[in-house]
Amino acid sequence: MDEGVDPTHMCQTLMDKVARSKQLMSVAEPELLALFEDWLEELEHEVLSLAGQSPVLDPDTLSTELGLSPAGANFLLKKLQKEGKL
Repeated sequence: MDEGVDPTHMCQTLMDKVARSKQLMSVAEPELLALFEDWLEELEHEVLSLAGQSPVLDPDTLSTELGLSPAGANFLLKKLQKEGKL
């Protein structure tokens, strides 16, 4: 495995990210988590509304319409497709 990849470093980086994620969850206020969930639900409704107006909805158009990054728009589209809402 002499491809310039250090598996030890890769595992350590992954473990660091998991630890930070758990730390964030432990300090996040339930009210903040509820606000985030409300915001996400509102965005999903907006995506579904836009999807009803346009036969083709791509992440770039969606990101412009909702003021999100293309990655965020892509996440919402994939999530709604996975849930069978789109």
